[in-house]
Amino acid sequence: MSSSRFSQILWKAAPRLTCKEQVRQISLHEYQSQNILRQYGVPVPRGRTVKTASEARIAAQELGPACIIKAQVLGRGRAAGKFDNGLKSGIQAVSTPDQAEHVASKMLDQRLLTKDNGTDGHVVEKLYVAEAATYDSQWYLAMTIDRENYQPAIIVSKEGGVELDVLISERPDSLFTFGFGISEGITNALVQDIQQRLGTTDQETANLTHILTQLYSIFRDREATHLEINPLGRSLDGSFTSLNANFAFDKAAEHRQEEVSALRDKAQEVPDEVEAEKHGLVYVRMDGNIGNVVNGAGLAMATNDAIGFHGGASANFLDAGGKATKDTMIQAFRIITRDERVKAILVNIYGGITQCDMIAESIIGATSELDIQVPMVVRLQGTNSEKGLKMLEDANLGLVVESDFGQAAKRAVELAVSR
Repeated sequence: MSSSRFSQILWKAAPRLTCKEQVRQISLHEYQSQNILRQYGVPVPRGRTVKTASEARIAAQELGPACIIKAQVLGRGRAAGKFDNGLKSGIQAVSTPDQAEHVASKMLDQRLLTKDNGTDGHVVEKLYVAEAATYDSQWYLAMTIDRENYQPAIIVSKEGGVELDVLISERPDSLFTFGFGISEGITNALVQDIQQRLGTTDQETANLTHILTQLYSIFRDREATHLEINPLGRSLDGSFTSLNANFAFDKAAEHRQEEVSALRDKAQEVPDEVEAEKHGLVYVRMDGNIGNVVNGAGLAMATNDAIGFHGGASANFLDAGGKATKDTMIQAFRIITRDERVKAILVNIYGGITQCDMIAESIIGATSELDIQVPMVVRLQGTNSEKGLKMLEDANLGLVVESDFGQAAKRAVELAVSR
């Protein structure tokens, strides 16, 4: 696969690391990502995290006088963002401690809006004050997952300092992709391939190899999904420095990765996702108008495909897993129905250990207690499905009951369009 082709797939399918995170991963702030790099011996400029303007002044006195002050919000686009008080950019260069204090006072406790964090943005509670580093050029470096080829991959460009989508659209020829085996890591053959294709000097190659080796250790040891350094500052002597880092880790590994889990900033995640977790549910927000309750990730993907096949689009998914009880159904419907975009609900459950008649009883109990104002289609399949469907029909709650998968998706799309 070509570098630009893979990068396009990465940008469209892989998560945009935003403060409104919608994928099952843990995204870190810049200062947290940079601290991990320091721990692994990757060159990083000195920096301090501050919460007040006076702390920013003290940090600038220690690190400056020239410093970079960066708003700590998850996601891309901080440099082009805008505060609700009119200040432009979440990344500000200052040259004196007085200026650092003044700029920090205009950034802290203000809402920063970027292209990634929605119409509301996020209130900036922390700033990262970093010493101004010297460099000759800016590169882009990432270690991520090539899901088409089932392997990790390295992406490098000598034209960093801009977002990946800009590189893809405007400078695709600058992107180089190198797949590698997770068990082999950074081999000599891989390093030689990188040097040949990028045309790096021996000194650049040696320094870049060190960084890649450390990224691989983080990737493997901490079960990362995306490690991005952008920009990676390159100096004339062939050395490299991480000027900004953006890391994400597999949320399914949260119970194994306690140190990473402790860094999670729930305040900048989707509130519905955080609430769903409290009830043993998995919530994923999408862009359509059909809310979905399913049990299992595979069924969620199949349901989304079926809705799309019939011309519709999902607004969200709530995966109840094996916990399709009355209480979880109530919580699922509450979360879904307070989303004003939802015009219809599709409940698509496959009964196994939890039998369909028990699921039907849970749905009946939940819908009886809630004032649901949008039409609901329920499809049950599996153990005792006929009994469950009959219970739903007899309950006379205005539910549309379907046993066929495709027909259920079609009816949900039709009902959403009609509202």
